[in-house]
Amino acid sequence: MKADSIKDFDAYRAAMNEKILSAPNNKIIKRIFNVDTNAYLPGALDSKTKEMLGLVASMVLKCDDCIYYHLEKCFENNVSTEEMMEIFGIANLVGGTIVIPHTRRAMEFWENLHQQDK
Repeated sequence: MKADSIKDFDAYRAAMNEKILSAPNNKIIKRIFNVDTNAYLPGALDSKTKEMLGLVASMVLKCDDCIYYHLEKCFENNVSTEEMMEIFGIANLVGGTIVIPHTRRAMEFWENLHQQDK
C-alpha cells in the first residue's frame, strides 16, 4: 500500500467510524469501540507492547485492515524494523504459512510508512 493509499485507508477508516459511531441505537458498538481504545492504553504492559501483540493477533486472524491499523500504531510507537521482523516471525509461527500473504502486504505497508515519513 503506497503512501497515498495509506492516507486513503486512514480517511476511509475515520469516515466509516464516524458514521458508525453517530448512528442511533448503537450502544453495543460504542462500548466495543471504547473497550478497544482503552485496551491499548498503558497498564502493566506499555502501549508499544500491546500494539505488537495486536499486530500478531491480527496477522493470525488474517485481517488486513487490522494489520494496517496496528502497523501504523507500531510505527507511531517507534517499533524498529528488527522488532517488526520478529513480530512477523511469531505471527507466521503461530498462524502457519497461511499468514505469508498477509506478511507480504504488511511488509509493503511497513516500508511505505517509512517512505511517507521522509
